[in-house]
Amino acid sequence: MRVEVESTSALIFDDGTPVRAASAIAPFGDGWLIAQDDATHAAWVRPDATVPLRVVDPVDGLEIFSSAAGTKHLKPDFEAACAVEAGVLLLGSGSSPARMRASLVAADGSYAVADLSTLYREVAAALGLRPDQLNLEGACRVGDRLRWFQRANLAAGAANASVDVDLGALLTVFSGAGSEQINITDVRVYDLGLVDDVALAVTDAVTLPDGRIVVSAAAEDTPNAVDDGPVVGAAVALLEDGRVVTVAELPDAHKVEGLALATSTSGGTDLLAVVDADDPLAPSLRLDLHLRW
Repeated sequence: MRVEVESTSALIFDDGTPVRAASAIAPFGDGWLIAQDDATHAAWVRPDATVPLRVVDPVDGLEIFSSAAGTKHLKPDFEAACAVEAGVLLLGSGSSPARMRASLVAADGSYAVADLSTLYREVAAALGLRPDQLNLEGACRVGDRLRWFQRANLAAGAANASVDVDLGALLTVFSGAGSEQINITDVRVYDLGLVDDVALAVTDAVTLPDGRIVVSAAAEDTPNAVDDGPVVGAAVALLEDGRVVTVAELPDAHKVEGLALATSTSGGTDLLAVVDADDPLAPSLRLDLHLRW
């Protein structure tokens, strides 16, 4: 597999402000919904506009969060986005109690937020992790299941892994009819290799029409699931039946945190990717990627 960056563009709202900390992307309406992990609004990128769309209520009266302001611990940290029949499901990383929530954004722009702390703790247990080791950064649909990916941090004792979650049961939580018992199955562990002794760690995932999965990965040198660190390498990997088929380096060590499928053929796949610059003053990037088999 080879990966080519066909184009790069800055993500900027129509009012000139940058799209911050892009962390996930999913098809939405006539465009794409891009999560900002440090804000209460996502970016709705449409053919002729890029506008904010609220996905969660203000937290302690705040709409944006940062380390400099001492408010990073309050951010919702939506790190995964998955298109569902009702709209787009945004999932927190689980790396702190404040990040164990999900938002279901409907096609009409409304949203509902659910506390999934019980589910996050059960996922941690299934993965053999303490809750403070969780960093669930990618998700994709596999039939009627959500495949949810844990981002590796070998320094913190966490490997790349995934679990399958009953998607229908998860979505009923938003209607108030859901059970606390959401089926978790099929724990898988993935070794994507190292860059300068730092593990390539899964940051998002997308399912191809043939059932295979492409994941993005970043080798970020950080001691835990919360703090940012230098990114020493990046890649995309092809998974099939729970195994790593191949890994291809991404040029320029772009910290891709969101992937979405544009088109797919027998010879390759076009993906949209969004890059978190880890700088609230810099606009996130959109990359148009071509994967050639």
